Amino acid sequence: MTKFGLALAATLSATAPAQAEDGYDLWLRHAPLPTAQRLAVDPYAGCVAAAQRATQVTIAIAAREIESAIDAMTDKAAPRDCTASAAAAAPSHGVMIGTRDDPAIAALGLPLAKAGDEGFVIRSIERDGRKLIVVAANRPVGVLYGAFALLRELQTGTAIDALDVTEQPKVDLRLLNHWDNLDRTVERGYSGQSIWDWWKLPDVNDPRYTDYARANASIGINGAVLNNVNAKPDSMTAPWIAKAAAVADVLRPYGIKVYLSARWSTPVELKQTTTADPLDPAVAAWWKAKADEIYAAIPDFGGFLVKANSEGQPGPQDYKRTHAEGANMLAAAVKPHGGIVMWRAFVYSEADPDDRAKQAYADFKPLDGKFADNVIVQVKNGAIDFQPREPFHPMFGTMPKTPLMMEFQITKEYLGFATHLAYLAPMYEEVLDADTFAKGKGSTVAEVIDGSLEGHKLNGMAGVANIGSDRNWSGSIFDQANWYAFGRLAWDHQLSSDAIAREWAKQTFTPDPAFVQPVTAMMMGSRETVVDYMTPMGLAHLMATGHHYGPGPWVSDLARPEWNPVYYHRADKDGIGFDRTASGSNAVAQYMPQVARGFASRRSVDDKDLLWFHHVGWDEKMKSGRTLWAELLHRYDRGVAGVGDMQARWATLKPFVDAPRFEEVTRFLAIQQREAIWWRDASIAYFASVSGRALPTGVQPPAHDLEYYKAIEHSYAPGHH
Repeated sequence: MTKFGLALAATLSATAPAQAEDGYDLWLRHAPLPTAQRLAVDPYAGCVAAAQRATQVTIAIAAREIESAIDAMTDKAAPRDCTASAAAAAPSHGVMIGTRDDPAIAALGLPLAKAGDEGFVIRSIERDGRKLIVVAANRPVGVLYGAFALLRELQTGTAIDALDVTEQPKVDLRLLNHWDNLDRTVERGYSGQSIWDWWKLPDVNDPRYTDYARANASIGINGAVLNNVNAKPDSMTAPWIAKAAAVADVLRPYGIKVYLSARWSTPVELKQTTTADPLDPAVAAWWKAKADEIYAAIPDFGGFLVKANSEGQPGPQDYKRTHAEGANMLAAAVKPHGGIVMWRAFVYSEADPDDRAKQAYADFKPLDGKFADNVIVQVKNGAIDFQPREPFHPMFGTMPKTPLMMEFQITKEYLGFATHLAYLAPMYEEVLDADTFAKGKGSTVAEVIDGSLEGHKLNGMAGVANIGSDRNWSGSIFDQANWYAFGRLAWDHQLSSDAIAREWAKQTFTPDPAFVQPVTAMMMGSRETVVDYMTPMGLAHLMATGHHYGPGPWVSDLARPEWNPVYYHRADKDGIGFDRTASGSNAVAQYMPQVARGFASRRSVDDKDLLWFHHVGWDEKMKSGRTLWAELLHRYDRGVAGVGDMQARWATLKPFVDAPRFEEVTRFLAIQQREAIWWRDASIAYFASVSGRALPTGVQPPAHDLEYYKAIEHSYAPGHH
């Protein structure tokens, strides 16, 4: 038996049978603590002292969260009546929360200046003979964030007598972008319908909205764009504004602002102007009046998110105006109310035949410094489109006069949908830690987006949500980890993906090290496994047409060149890869010189990015000593084997997981294994046919011929609209 097996066997007798769960409680299960820790926490069970509870709804929410969670962690079955009189009792231990405006909090002399507007201080202290846990902040929302942070500390095993935490978020705008349509379909959504039941709004607020707000507040998310970036003009009409206002009323006490995606041509489509030219005074007046109308219904409305002149969406370029001219017109409309405009840099068109990866930079770099001070440009992590791996976007570090906001995808449009286990925090971390060299070595992407590199006050991070109406929210249990990780990294981009995985696993399943260690290892390797069996060595956009489900490297008949996978891999009899060096599209020149030299040099470029930047001969030797052809085959096989390893590891963890969640993960891993083999076999069959190379001895041939894989269709794959 392996050491891991012996360790597992030794713990089984101490592991209580897991109760059935369906995943709805996410990481907020607050399961009973292990015995030793439960005994330490138990004296603190009771009513939270919160002098501001009666006057501040957010403080009241924080108090209830702590009370109910500690009761659950200490296995208290009876509900507690925490009225003002009950809270006045003074047991030997207790929890006290409040803002600096509470005299009892102010008297403690805590370092609240370091907490900012949204941060908090958590301290274990002794006062007047009582042991207290104090959660303090400058504003009520900070108290709420601190309450959830306290519960996370307890659930993950921090010693209760040694709490000493001071935090504030490193990024101000921490948003989810919902690609939710008004008919409740979700573009690139794999977890059911939209959670926004527009048909019943504004009259019926689903309790799920409150649970959504709780989950987001627990990880520090403070904004939600309710509708798809491919927006409809209806969203700007009075009935739909009223619906958004009803949602905003639910989210507000949890510190979450509502934003809306705005369709550029809305006033024309509503037949209220004859043009959408941003320099036309009538158009500007219309948007100003519309902003006034929205703010009358939603006083803390955050502002607009805009997708313009991209993938057929209308925009200011239709009128020979720039993105800056368009964004600034909208910015002027919301500025009197304190609103912002998030203008997406995801643009490409058939009019740019050179290299799709270059177009965003080409469009936006000349506009650096020309955007209004309440505009932030939202840039995808890579220059193409949320691929399993992309080098960081060249706009990061090359637009010093413009605030840039990160856009990550939480929903797994290109990583196997909801059924493939792919923990995305290592991808996020890889991008955030990338060095732009904007101000010399150490100028990371994270420092660009948090504003610290250039001193921008407007800063943010957005994640395309993976949330839907499925009972478990995200379509699978492990996809919940990507929502969680996005929120934690938006709050603090210096957290490691490994630490976040451990936090999530402890709260979602069990803090038992015999579970946490192997499941964290499984999560940490999962994204690289997906890269291996889908797009190894810098390949990209090899997915089938439209729905992006399954392999389609052979697709070459679509109307626009950049819609076809063959455009990206450029495989021929001599080699494979997109030459983005000076001898090709020269996309490397969009990066700072130090970065460009690293990517352009065959000696220094990492093999993980090789085929993104270079067209390489099939027989050229790689750093491993293998030929490129052999290295590709090796990585495809490694990806398939990686899924097998996850299956084997998960099977050993059955004693720690309730039956429904264990069975769901088991079934999804079986799907992933089957589809990893499909990806591997279809890709090898195609590239073998193009290259004319035989498979080396010992490499398993594909199960079918190429025509078999080309004939596979999925007309009704989810999330494709």
